[in-house]
Amino acid sequence: MIGPLVKGFVLTFRHMFKKPVTVNYPYQKVPVFPKYRGKQVLMRDENGLEKCVACGLCSVACPADAIYLEAAENDGTVMAGPRYASVYQIHKTRCIFCGMCEEACPVSAIFMGKDYELAVYSKDDFVWDKTDLLVAPPAESQPPLPSSARG
Repeated sequence: MIGPLVKGFVLTFRHMFKKPVTVNYPYQKVPVFPKYRGKQVLMRDENGLEKCVACGLCSVACPADAIYLEAAENDGTVMAGPRYASVYQIHKTRCIFCGMCEEACPVSAIFMGKDYELAVYSKDDFVWDKTDLLVAPPAESQPPLPSSARG
């Protein structure tokens, strides 16, 4: 009976001086593996235009039927090419994060991101819209100030 108790104390004493393996979560993020597939991201090209051409291959390739999109012709009001997805939705409760949408996209418009914080408080937030998925456009360069405005 004393032998196992001494073994337990020795084991505890041995681990007492090792570096802890915990992470201070909200302030430090756990690194993800390179092949980790998280929340999907819709990409833009080098000019800031949406890459998605609304071909629908991602929704066809999705085994869980989680992607819904509607195609539209661009009239110049959207930062996209001549054809774009006016509605692009991914249903989070259906998505199995398999990556088939990424593989099916001919223009590499959708990528599986590295975001793993996917919890929501409302059932309405289970549907990711285009505004949630689309990468922000590159910041426009500020025009130079006139010489009279410079200090």
